[in-house]
Amino acid sequence: MEIKPIYSIFSKSRILEKKEYAKPKIIIDYREKNSLVASELIKLGFEIEFKELKVADYLINHIAIERKTVSDFISSMINGRLTKQLEELQQYEDKLLLIEGFEERELYSDDSQKGVSSNAVRGFLLSILLKHKIPIIFTKNSEDTAKFIDVLSRKKEKESPLNVTKKSLDKRERLQFILEGFPGIGPKTAKKLLEKFKTLRNISNVPIEEITQVIGKKADIFKLVEEEY
Repeated sequence: MEIKPIYSIFSKSRILEKKEYAKPKIIIDYREKNSLVASELIKLGFEIEFKELKVADYLINHIAIERKTVSDFISSMINGRLTKQLEELQQYEDKLLLIEGFEERELYSDDSQKGVSSNAVRGFLLSILLKHKIPIIFTKNSEDTAKFIDVLSRKKEKESPLNVTKKSLDKRERLQFILEGFPGIGPKTAKKLLEKFKTLRNISNVPIEEITQVIGKKADIFKLVEEEY
């Protein structure tokens, strides 16, 4: 007598359940390798790929995500880097800013934010929402961040552009950008130097004492100009 194979309806349902949701690949900027978010995403079953992303830290489906720890959010708010990143995010139809670690560090503490007032932080958050039209998500830690990304991945997938570029800067912005590359030189200090000395050549040629008169002890960093490699 021929024995017919018996098929388990339960195993079949499990197969269908697995096929119901295929997790998309997540593209991650290579500078995020040191964060724990990538390993948490792998634990959740995602395939990840590290690339050099010109804009955003994570790309999943059609969503561009800029991730900041609380400390990085404050520092990039102060030096103006975050404003540029928010402008560059506008190249994506769907984008969000993710601020991680609010349980580990107080976002509004006047004492711990190096002179940044609580209202200045609140005002900047409102600017992100109202001026830049970018939603903000607060997460507890890297595990919580990964879980938010997991939920976002379940949205309907559509192609995300990978050929976005950094915002082109005009002449004045390029000059300021170069100066801001020196540690401790933020937007305001860079503008002071350019308004006083006009060109980068002049800044590198004037005695360090003259620069000190304009920006104080921060001028010490320009001693590097005369150092040999």
